[in-house]
Amino acid sequence: MDSDQLSVIGDQLSVAGVDWHERFSQQATWTRELRAYAFDKAGLAEARRVLEVGCGTGALLAELPARCTVHGLDLEPARLSEARVHARRARLTNGDAHRLPYPAQTFDLTFCHFLLLWVEHPADVLCEMRRVTRPGGFVLALAEPDYSGRVDQPKELRPLGRWQAESLRRQGADPDLGRRLTGLFAEAGIKVIETGSLRGSPGSSTGLGRGTHPLELEERELEWAVLEADLAGFVPARKLQRMKKLDEEAWRRGERVLYVPTYYAWGRV
Repeated sequence: MDSDQLSVIGDQLSVAGVDWHERFSQQATWTRELRAYAFDKAGLAEARRVLEVGCGTGALLAELPARCTVHGLDLEPARLSEARVHARRARLTNGDAHRLPYPAQTFDLTFCHFLLLWVEHPADVLCEMRRVTRPGGFVLALAEPDYSGRVDQPKELRPLGRWQAESLRRQGADPDLGRRLTGLFAEAGIKVIETGSLRGSPGSSTGLGRGTHPLELEERELEWAVLEADLAGFVPARKLQRMKKLDEEAWRRGERVLYVPTYYAWGRV
């Protein structure tokens, strides 16, 4: 792939100022500890074939062990093009998570990461993930948020959570899916082994904390790039910029709290 092609891909993945590979890599840091734990319990060390559904730009695929055959599926061709750069050995497929293009019982371990809130029928996607996983294998949903439980402090920043949840709904997402994750696994016929919420990093969107562990400036700028992309055309720019200034001042004073409960579940087929 030449530099011109990479430039085009980069433009496609940076709509509204968001570098999506950077964003997906940031999200990967939030779940690193959980992934190490869950993958170990689900037998990644012995797995021969692994599938990530909704692999995006390959941020997680690149971390999987070299001795197993790694597959990734995504609906967006531009993201798969970048995944070919970041996860060169992965076998990548453009396809719909509701109709996985793999034979039954193909994989030892099938997982997704911040995906189910974006699909039309999450229980159907989990059914498909179960179908393509061998008996005795594992299905994992590593991170699904629940914006209904979002915490913003100081109180002047609370509208941000309501605005973002409504914007996600307008984009076709279910911002409260995390709280239903365990029930969705049961509905899909997956034997739930463990569920819980991410501990996250203090000050991050998955961890509760204030002041002493603030997000780095670069991380805050990325959070705002995503927020501004979500809210464009929904919240007046002047009002959003006022909130951004309040946010920056709260971080500087050590008073900012941002917490979105984010859940995981994994089970056996």
